[in-house]
Amino acid sequence: MSLSEVFIILAKAVILMLSVSLVVLVLTYAERKALARIQQRMGPTRVGFKGILQPVADSLKLITKEDILPTWADRGVYWLAPIAVFVPAFLMWVTIPVTRQIVVENLDLGLFYITAVSVLSVLGLLMAGWGSASKWAVMGGLRAAGQLISYEIPFIMAILGVAMLAQSLDLTEIVAQQHSVSFALVQPLGLFIFLTSALAELGRTPFDIHHAESEVIGGPFVEYSGAHWSIFFLAEYMNTFTIAVLTVLLFLGGWSWPTMPFEGFLHATLSLIWLLIKTSAVLWLIFWIRGTYPRLRIDQLMAFGWKLLVPLSFLNIVITAIVLFYGLPLWVLTCLSGILLVGAVCIIRLNSSSSMERDTVRLVSAKDVRSKAKFSPLETSGGAE
Repeated sequence: MSLSEVFIILAKAVILMLSVSLVVLVLTYAERKALARIQQRMGPTRVGFKGILQPVADSLKLITKEDILPTWADRGVYWLAPIAVFVPAFLMWVTIPVTRQIVVENLDLGLFYITAVSVLSVLGLLMAGWGSASKWAVMGGLRAAGQLISYEIPFIMAILGVAMLAQSLDLTEIVAQQHSVSFALVQPLGLFIFLTSALAELGRTPFDIHHAESEVIGGPFVEYSGAHWSIFFLAEYMNTFTIAVLTVLLFLGGWSWPTMPFEGFLHATLSLIWLLIKTSAVLWLIFWIRGTYPRLRIDQLMAFGWKLLVPLSFLNIVITAIVLFYGLPLWVLTCLSGILLVGAVCIIRLNSSSSMERDTVRLVSAKDVRSKAKFSPLETSGGAE
């Protein structure tokens, strides 16, 4: 490898890092505004025009904040854990194209590479929990391992279904196969499995079990602060953007247009804008889910993965294989996939609502309390004494 080739690789890595970091800043601002809109709040408004500099202020705060090391922590494992989480999130972008021309290195086995690298982040979460020497951090790390390993199965099976349809593991070829019909219309069940299991892999609501503040007070990185905590935060938003882009590439046609009369630089620019518009829609859906759905219990989380998503992912592979092997038209696969998806939604609805009496918190309005409270003046004065 010549010196010029090394320089080109380093330049691509720097540009990629700066681009992804900029995207993370935009995502933090966009999510705050989206959640504020859902919850009827204002969101960031003070720092910069309409609060657009709030992510920059947060970054400076985290960088300058004191880094605290627990007394009993395993120093080596503790400091390496954030890197072990961040590096896989960054390496996935080596082969993710945003247009046919804009990609660091297009690989023939790109989907295989992404799948292999994405599963490495669980190691960093386990290292963070163990290295912190805290029972809450260890509990969060073990819960993260159980959750991520469980949901990797339907996640990978949904990707395999797309690879079967496209007969390729090359992302650019998969996008080209969707020029006329996107795979979301052919495999609606696959899209549901992929997006749901991806949310669980990200650890976002309603699947934020391993760092549930109400139960394990922050999860595997509860003992981290300052710049090292911000690396976990950076990796989470990088993975969120990665999942949104992969959803667009695998199921929504990527940068493909029905017709594109332009060529060259203008074609690449318009294709990038079209991809970002689709990605923004998927990101809004992710933010909307976070703002409206409550967190699942850990038993509900594991049951949802093993009893519903895993069987559905295998059924998705089976019906796809049958349609392709016998050369049936793709609308047959659409119908079968749609029927299974409707059945899955019905199962979720039936299991989420029950007439069984539950021992849980019940909200009572102040009006009902006042109407039921009938105290005499003597009882009131006696209670005050």
